[in-house]
Amino acid sequence: MSDSIEIKAIVGNKTTISDCPVTDPASNVKDAKASSALKKSSRYRSRSLSASSTDSYSSASCTGSSSEDDDISPREKVQKNSSGNFDFCVRNINQHAFGRREIEIAEQEMPGIMALRRRAADDKPLRNAKIVGCTHINAQTAVLIETLAALGANLRWAACNIYSTQNEVAAALAEAGFSIFAWRGETEEDFWWCIDKCVNAENWQPNMILDDGGDATHLMLKKYPAMFKMIKGIVEESVTGVHRLYQLSKAGKLTVPAMNVNDSVTKTKYDNLYSCRESIIDSLKRSTDLMFGGKQVVICGFGEVGKGCSQALKGLGCVVYVTEIDPICALQASMDGNRVVKLNEVIRNVDIVITATGNKNVVTREHMDKMKNGCIVCNMGHSNTEIDVNNLRTPDLTWEKVRSQVDHVIWPDGKRIILLAEGRLVNLSCSSLPSFVVSITSATQALALIELFNAPAGRYKSDVYLLPKKMDEYVASLHLPTFDAHLTELTDEQAKYMGLNKAGPFKPNYYRY
Repeated sequence: MSDSIEIKAIVGNKTTISDCPVTDPASNVKDAKASSALKKSSRYRSRSLSASSTDSYSSASCTGSSSEDDDISPREKVQKNSSGNFDFCVRNINQHAFGRREIEIAEQEMPGIMALRRRAADDKPLRNAKIVGCTHINAQTAVLIETLAALGANLRWAACNIYSTQNEVAAALAEAGFSIFAWRGETEEDFWWCIDKCVNAENWQPNMILDDGGDATHLMLKKYPAMFKMIKGIVEESVTGVHRLYQLSKAGKLTVPAMNVNDSVTKTKYDNLYSCRESIIDSLKRSTDLMFGGKQVVICGFGEVGKGCSQALKGLGCVVYVTEIDPICALQASMDGNRVVKLNEVIRNVDIVITATGNKNVVTREHMDKMKNGCIVCNMGHSNTEIDVNNLRTPDLTWEKVRSQVDHVIWPDGKRIILLAEGRLVNLSCSSLPSFVVSITSATQALALIELFNAPAGRYKSDVYLLPKKMDEYVASLHLPTFDAHLTELTDEQAKYMGLNKAGPFKPNYYRY
């Protein structure tokens, strides 16, 4: 089978399975101003940052020094790339060469998405696709963006997280001609402004959304409902975003088809489990220089993310507690040797608290009042709602910035907790993700976009669908050559005995990997 025929065969297989509102953009402006004012108050202390305490994603990491322009909002700058294009907004376009090297390094460790780029480039399956992207913007995402462009798509892209953007990578993409609106350290107002610039532009009618958290979907639905109805499909990759899509669907407000990539096997097992298993250690080490042996850790939530975190921390000698609402996940946690508890039972004694639920107010101010001095609090879930950070911004508590993405929150009696990334996603704010795992997720996202964009009218209703299993298997097969792995092939007799097609899919949709 030729590569182009193979792509078409994969896209042609169809399987359909169907099943907290996002904060209104207008309300975030007020919150952002309040937050900014608080930080400038006398209750917020800031230590000077040394070169060594600046994390590897900061703007200083590219040049080794800061400039006077660093304090100027990118929205106030006039920047052009070397082609004279100015349809972008990044921290500093002059960092593009450094960012390009970061992208080239990522490409070496992303074999699946690069293979997909080579195999489908001639067919251009995304020709005439106009995609609004709202994801983390880093070197790995840049590989996905350039792959989608190579497959024929026209793109405008914003960040789904105000702290996870690699400024130099955003500059490299802008230099390459992409309309990128993102920089590290955006305010909430900047965040919504960037997404709006991607959605609403002159001579631009988007027909696809690639979302991480549902913010682009929400903004378009609320602010540009007529434009939203013209969308051919939405691809969503986060627990929170998928939850919001199901809410829209049940309320009858989802007027376009959506693909739930988060619950595809290649996303849940690899990105959520294996990636988090490595990146939680990296995040905590980089930000706190912590010794893990003997530390007591409580992980809130034992889904795939919680499982990965637990494996990593136990491997380094931590005593791990787990909180859960689901008896099945709780039983899994127990069988893996974790103690399942309620948070109040251990909150006074633990050294580290990690949230991984996708819910809100999992760790409250009351919990943090009980924590011991030096307790580290961080979030591995998607949203920044799991830790009740807003109730830490009160006059009785002092915030002291220790280093980038690391704050001491100090109580009147001198007790302090260490809060990472202000409660946002710690592994994307304080470390980097393994490129290989992102390659798996990126290939899954690309195939989902191809599927929805090329689907005949009527094949997908205005509902939420899972990725066809054949595509999951195809994504996995793209990455096997890296390990020199050789798949066994069924004989005709074996295939008939099992009732399978020799080319797959090999498992029913209800199979749990």
